Amino acid sequence: MIGEKIELEVLMEKMKFNIKSIDDKERKGIKKIIKERWNDKRIVYNGKVFYPHKLKGFIALKGKEIIGLISYKTLKNTYWIISIDFLFESRGIGTALIKTVKKEAKKNGIKKLKLITTNDNLSAIRFYQKRGFRLKKIYPNAVEKSRKVKPTIPKVGEEGIPILDEIELEMIVN
Repeated sequence: MIGEKIELEVLMEKMKFNIKSIDDKERKGIKKIIKERWNDKRIVYNGKVFYPHKLKGFIALKGKEIIGLISYKTLKNTYWIISIDFLFESRGIGTALIKTVKKEAKKNGIKKLKLITTNDNLSAIRFYQKRGFRLKKIYPNAVEKSRKVKPTIPKVGEEGIPILDEIELEMIVN
């Protein structure tokens, strides 16, 4: 067991990955990842349904394996990040995905990146703020609206915090 831990630590230290635009051949794999990580192929914010595997975005690859993804939708000169998932934390995958979307936004004249998370997701809120996102709005009890569409959304999340509200974060693209 100790040997396995050391081997895993060495693997993590050497993790290198590439980022590329999502194309049709990866959509099935993305759908599988979303379903595993979100308990459904759909993501619901404020009662609206999104299918990340059908959206624009980028994937992080280690060899041919998808180890991270980000999907977004364009609305009123804003890229709304619908999902961001990475299989390994503290390896720069999430940061690289956000930087890639920001670079794409800048290239296309998009002025803002926005996303929504839930009130219990303290690690995500911390992650996003460290990367330049600012708290913009709170939607009280919005998760109840989303549960009507997707009843599998848990009632309790990180640290035993009841999942009730949605929090919008925003980054201005310079």
